[in-house]
Amino acid sequence: MLDTLAHVPLAPFTTLRAGGPAERLIVVHTASELAEAAKLSQLVGEPLTVLGHGSNVLPSDAGVPGTVLVNRSKELCIEPDGTVTADSGIALQDLFLKTVQHGLTGLEFAVGIPGTLGGALASNAGAYRSSIGSHVTAVEVVEGGRVRWESADFLRFSYRHSILREEQGRRIVVTRVRLRLQPGDSWRALCDAREFQRQRILKQPPPASAGSFFKNVQDPDLARNLPNLPLALREAGVVPAGFLLEAVGMRGFRHGGAMFSHRHANFVLNVARATAGEIRELTEIAKQRVLERFGKRLEEEVLLIGRWA
Repeated sequence: MLDTLAHVPLAPFTTLRAGGPAERLIVVHTASELAEAAKLSQLVGEPLTVLGHGSNVLPSDAGVPGTVLVNRSKELCIEPDGTVTADSGIALQDLFLKTVQHGLTGLEFAVGIPGTLGGALASNAGAYRSSIGSHVTAVEVVEGGRVRWESADFLRFSYRHSILREEQGRRIVVTRVRLRLQPGDSWRALCDAREFQRQRILKQPPPASAGSFFKNVQDPDLARNLPNLPLALREAGVVPAGFLLEAVGMRGFRHGGAMFSHRHANFVLNVARATAGEIRELTEIAKQRVLERFGKRLEEEVLLIGRWA
């Protein structure tokens, strides 16, 4: 029987260190425990939220209704043919390190992303022209109180998005993931990962943050009309959210205990015990400025969970 805790503050379970309480909270340590808890919640029809490392979420100050499952499952199985089956609670960095030790490559981009595999699936996490979705072949899901395997297409991956971010997807829990990685040069992969990590350290601020707060803008017309945008991005039709935020003066902008980083304009920091409300208000100011200047409404990469007005 899993222990259920009531009215547990969620701030310690998120990298932004903000947010109100979970109505009920259960910590699970295996994929089986995750599946069992998910089935029970789904069968009684209560709201259900799964947290991994909390690195890409912002819970409301008003709290999160129903049950919050903190996923600590981390079992990993690597087959000789390169097929990897992993619990959704495994840390992305651990997944990379353990697979590259078996001569499998492709997850170098994941080094430095402070989340779990399950969290990465929700937003199709990626960097350096790679994303997790391109390596997934199948997922074990719990939906409607039933456990089954589905192909990767079931998650409808797109740029920083999957069905798990949609209203329908909030009723789906991923317990295990099957990936196909390619045999390769482990030393080369480690060197690439080390370089990616070096770049992250140079460009990105330390916690408490949630990584990039907004998605980049895919708009060829806007990209062509921004003379200061690097040529490669203009040709790709991609405008980094940080570019737009810096252009409207958000770098270093502070509201209450929340602030946009001086180092990276798309990182929101909790610098002085910010409430979730202050963080949300700060990002709404930024969205309005970008809309007024560029005619584009930024979309959050960070997931807002719980009771928001």
